[in-house]
Amino acid sequence: MAADRQRRRSPRVTIGDIAAQAGVSLPTVSRVLNGRAGVSDETRAAVQRLLDEHGYERRGTAARHRVGLIDFVLRDLDPIWAMPLIQGAETEAMRAGASIVLTSTHGRSAGNRRWIQHLATRRTDAVVIVVSELSAGAAEELSRLHTPVVLVDPVGSAPGHMPTVTAANRAGGRMATEHLLRLGHRRIGIITGPAGVRCSEDRLAGYRDAHLRHGIPLDPELQTYGDFMPASGLASTRRMLAMNRPPTAIFAGTDQTASGVYAAARERGLRVPEDLSVVGFDDVILSEWLQPPLTTVRQPLEQMARAAIRAAVQIAYEGHGPSGRLELPTSLTLRSSTTAPARAAA
Repeated sequence: MAADRQRRRSPRVTIGDIAAQAGVSLPTVSRVLNGRAGVSDETRAAVQRLLDEHGYERRGTAARHRVGLIDFVLRDLDPIWAMPLIQGAETEAMRAGASIVLTSTHGRSAGNRRWIQHLATRRTDAVVIVVSELSAGAAEELSRLHTPVVLVDPVGSAPGHMPTVTAANRAGGRMATEHLLRLGHRRIGIITGPAGVRCSEDRLAGYRDAHLRHGIPLDPELQTYGDFMPASGLASTRRMLAMNRPPTAIFAGTDQTASGVYAAARERGLRVPEDLSVVGFDDVILSEWLQPPLTTVRQPLEQMARAAIRAAVQIAYEGHGPSGRLELPTSLTLRSSTTAPARAAA
């Protein structure tokens, strides 16, 4: 009998288990747990009976509900960009005695119904989502599961109650463009990331800030959205270099985009930086491998991931943590891909 009571009060039972036994959906169990309307008296009584039988308590109400897992959700698993983030997340999670569960959205929105149901069944202490958009209703569903969520460079506007970690992208964009303007460039192209992604828009805003500060007119033809990958750098640079008045410099939204800029310049027989100056963004290992090595804005990717995991840990394990937006500083790393434009030097 004692063994039976022990089994029934096991903290490993999840609301997914309760939902399956009751033959209802996860949101229905969540409504019962939170005393919300929208559940019939008969269903509410059946679900509550199962909750009582299993001794279920809401996540976060007792230390024994900690499972030591934090979900870390990335837009993609590109090794150059993702590796510093994964390293930072894993290091910080280990300090808290937890492990990370790695998921890629493959460019899609994070938090579809199947993923949330799997999360409820498997259980996790917190979720950190990097450069992705939450699916419609995902924030509410995660809230019902009492799962803390921290966002890193979210797409669009983040829900007000979710902590956000980002880099000073606007300042970085301004820094990169100021550097080129001081060298004498007046036709500067920009290839930023996807439209609507906060970091993409901020880098573009910094580019525009620098032009306005120096009194340089903005040319819409020199401002392009991409996808942060080499192919968009290649295609956008081909188009710009075919203009009647091509740019003498290009600010690429990432170092990988900059590698595509290099490829397009080579196609036309142009030299970097003698014929075309290039500045990137991120300062990942690729920037040192390019020839010539790339001048770039350093984004503290590893520190951003660590800060996000640290915030998630504080909320999940201590019941409190930071709120609002945490912005980490960027800096310019000077290498060999920029110089004065040829005619200015002459």
